[in-house]
Amino acid sequence: MKIVIAGGTGYLGQILTKHFAKDKNNSIYILSRKQLVNKENISYLKWDGETEGYWITFLEATDVLINLTGKSVNCRYTETNKEVIYSSRIISTNLLCKVIQQLKFPPKVFIQSSSATIYRHSEGTLMTENKGEIGIDFSMDVCKKWETIFNSFNLPKTRKIITRTSIVIGNKGGAFPIMKRLAKLGFGGKQVSGNQFISFITEEDYVKAIAFLIDKEAGVYNLCVPNPIRNKDFQKKLRKKLNCFIGIPTPKFLLNLGGILIGTEPELILKSRKVYPEKLLEKGFEFSIDKFDLIKV
Repeated sequence: MKIVIAGGTGYLGQILTKHFAKDKNNSIYILSRKQLVNKENISYLKWDGETEGYWITFLEATDVLINLTGKSVNCRYTETNKEVIYSSRIISTNLLCKVIQQLKFPPKVFIQSSSATIYRHSEGTLMTENKGEIGIDFSMDVCKKWETIFNSFNLPKTRKIITRTSIVIGNKGGAFPIMKRLAKLGFGGKQVSGNQFISFITEEDYVKAIAFLIDKEAGVYNLCVPNPIRNKDFQKKLRKKLNCFIGIPTPKFLLNLGGILIGTEPELILKSRKVYPEKLLEKGFEFSIDKFDLIKV
């Protein structure tokens, strides 16, 4: 296949690239703000996510386009950061869709990244693609606007898929290494009430799900295990895996203080994400790991 990944140098882009590059018959093109050195079947194309450039020609006759572009939400929600979080997603998605409309042979499939945080805080109702309730706070609004711009384009020759991805559990990036480090330091107790749910998916199953969806019908898909876990249970099991005997509970004021110190928002921990991958399961997807107990740390 010919695969183009916009924003492919980030955490998720790297694990997808590694997976697809194993098949030497695949040609992978990474749209990146940095001009990196090409290697084997991976080529890096410089773009700024805002303007057209030479990279457009490489989108012709593409089998799969995956868009992961966007500033990380793992930051303080200052007005400046909020603006960049919005613009880095909306402008790049708008650009890619506009370019596809101009192509003679547009991508067969366009997989657009979104987030499971689009759903409201829930400790009871499972949020599915069809019945999930979308909330109104900042992070939810980012996802809504992101998906709205993607859905506003009619791309008749391209199958459009949106992936609402939960926390991806892996040891080389994302939130999990931070969670482990805090647990090792003794701060692995429940956070606030501990009743909030964590929806997650492992690196292996995230990559598997993206590959699985390449030949599936258009639509929205939740990428998460079918068994979300409460924060207090997650922390307890993590401490056990790491042989940590002390787990100091974290009240809200300490989370707020910690967020300031490490430059992130406590919302990422406080919000209950009880999400269910109904459509993935209906299509026959099988998880390699569907419970946190099975994860190796």
